[in-house]
Amino acid sequence: MSMKANPKTIYLDHAATTPLDKTVAKEMIKVMTNVYGNPSSLYDVGRQAQAVLTEARLSVAKSLEVEAPEIIFTGSGTESDNLALLGVARAYQSKGKHIIVSNIEHKAVLASAYQLEQEGFSVTYLPVNKLGLVDVEVCLKAIRPETILISIMYANNEIGTIQPIAEIARRLALLGNQMERPLFHTDACQAAGYLPLSPKKLGVDLLTINGSKIYGPKGIGVLWIRSGIRLKPIIVGGDQEFGKRAGTENVALAVGMAKALERVLENQTEAALQVRTLRDYFAGQLSLVSPHIFINGDLKQRLPNNLHITVPNIEGESLILRLNEYGICCSTGSACSALDLKPSHVLLAIGIANDFIHGSLRFTLGKATTKKDIDKTIIALRESIAQLLAITATPAMRRR
Repeated sequence: MSMKANPKTIYLDHAATTPLDKTVAKEMIKVMTNVYGNPSSLYDVGRQAQAVLTEARLSVAKSLEVEAPEIIFTGSGTESDNLALLGVARAYQSKGKHIIVSNIEHKAVLASAYQLEQEGFSVTYLPVNKLGLVDVEVCLKAIRPETILISIMYANNEIGTIQPIAEIARRLALLGNQMERPLFHTDACQAAGYLPLSPKKLGVDLLTINGSKIYGPKGIGVLWIRSGIRLKPIIVGGDQEFGKRAGTENVALAVGMAKALERVLENQTEAALQVRTLRDYFAGQLSLVSPHIFINGDLKQRLPNNLHITVPNIEGESLILRLNEYGICCSTGSACSALDLKPSHVLLAIGIANDFIHGSLRFTLGKATTKKDIDKTIIALRESIAQLLAITATPAMRRR
């Protein structure tokens, strides 16, 4: 029996963005209502805003187990990635003009790498295996005397693969101190809710997170920069954020970011167990939908809330629209590429054939997801695939 009549929304796209936590919203409303001064102003209203901003920075630093001056508030995870790559590369180009990134990075990193190539830098794009994992030895062998920066994401936003960040950092440390080895940046936006996040324990030099992936507000990101590292700002016109990011700070968003980070880290273990249990149940039910569906990415080294599948001979966009009629929200991959019909660079990198890539879907669970939601999604998925196959001209179900 179809569930299309008056469907309840089942949100399974938490990798794109998360709902705003009610406690976070309350903290933000309090600030937006009462704190309106410019933090750079010298009078009492401005100093009040500066005090609230400082408290938010201290909170983020405490959550990450770092020092407050190492925390830079930005406008998004994308901006933090841009600042890490462009800022560091331009600041250290006298030492060398070579950087290393993986070929499945978020487009915020890849676009920064392409920009640097236009500026005369050389970029090595590390391959990944069919599960989406970077080989540590291949990464180390790619280092040259002129290599100044390596950027590898902590966990992939499409297929959820968790990279060996701590091991790469450990091996880099053996090459010498900060002045003798490449700096190491990781985009941890997807990892923040589920994986250990202390950058000093990970061993990285720069780390990106954002609010919209941790039940915080959109429009706010953080770049942690290890003390002593130089970078050139990419937004200029003021001395805010210790001279690293110009523009009047959004105090309410900073407060929301701090509170959201605090809350997800408090409940990280329980949250990971909850979504992993549901994700594994979901994966186990896929055979009831179609024997031809396959899962992309590593089944073990994977974010606990991520399930990325391919349905052969089905257009992912068509399937998303069908599922939307059932009230189910999912995606074909990166939300930043939702209107881009080019094949996913991540799926191409792990060897998925072009004709299969367009039949891929990403389901990412969250703290409000229930078993009932998954059961309804299975039924909707089965009905939707059957409907689409009935009108497709391709009779054969082939695997990659």
